[in-house]
Amino acid sequence: MGASKIPAEDIDTILNHIIPHIKQHITIQLTCPTKSPFVLALTGLQGSGKSTWTDALASTLRNKHNYKTINLSLDDLYLDHDDLVKLRETNPSNKLLQARGQPGTHDTTLSVSFFRSLIDSEEISIPSFDKSLFNGEGGRVPSHQWETIATCDIDIILFEGWCVGFQPLAEEKAQLRWEAAGDATCGPAYPTDTLKEHAVEHILGVNRSLRQYCELFMGPKHFNYLLHLDTDNLANVYEWRMEQERALRQYKGTGMTDEEVIKFVKGYMPAYELYLNQLRKGLFAGIEGKGQLRVVLDQRRKIIAIKSIA
Repeated sequence: MGASKIPAEDIDTILNHIIPHIKQHITIQLTCPTKSPFVLALTGLQGSGKSTWTDALASTLRNKHNYKTINLSLDDLYLDHDDLVKLRETNPSNKLLQARGQPGTHDTTLSVSFFRSLIDSEEISIPSFDKSLFNGEGGRVPSHQWETIATCDIDIILFEGWCVGFQPLAEEKAQLRWEAAGDATCGPAYPTDTLKEHAVEHILGVNRSLRQYCELFMGPKHFNYLLHLDTDNLANVYEWRMEQERALRQYKGTGMTDEEVIKFVKGYMPAYELYLNQLRKGLFAGIEGKGQLRVVLDQRRKIIAIKSIA
């Protein structure tokens, strides 16, 4: 299965797990003085098809199940261009902050304001970030161009992002993980042991930023359900992204080379190494009424397992 199309039966299978939680939430909301939409978080590895899954799920929720659904990507919450430039220029030795993506490159004030407005405002404006601006460095779309919608018209918000659902480690544990990592100077063509390619203080900085995200807008208390697109082999991430970029080069004449893809994906690998195992164990441990589903994809992005996480 390619990333461009997800079988309708797969979407229906996934939603069969989620819809009971949505119905329960909406029933509870009928007696709540303060209304809040159902927050369906979607997290997935690079190249797993997060955007395609998000669009398919949102469309099915709207058109088949009649839920008023909006979606937001974590990417739309990036710092604006000038702030991203300032961040990388003030941290020249930190490879994790030389491009947008990592915790620490998003606008936490904007993020908190958006999610609060879902509850305490009559309407919201949905942030948007255009990755094509500034020669591909990206920049925020002017706020007057954002889509505005009445909050009473929202049953579900589908919030997707590559590190959504990740939880920070205790600083000592993150340090120990870094110390135990393998030698980054040798290894396979598609490396999945990359922590030592970064200074420990840079790894710890991302961990601190993730902690702030989770406290403010991205932790388990902020979500009702988490859908996790995972794989049985982490090296698949490289192949998936290469496939996407090759298609871009073929149809648009632009896209990363295979070598550039490897460099790009390696930038995300440290977070996978630190946080994926905990995510697989469960985001909502000890929290009643919430749910998590792990969807395991093979090299061709075909579903090979669906696991409900208690």
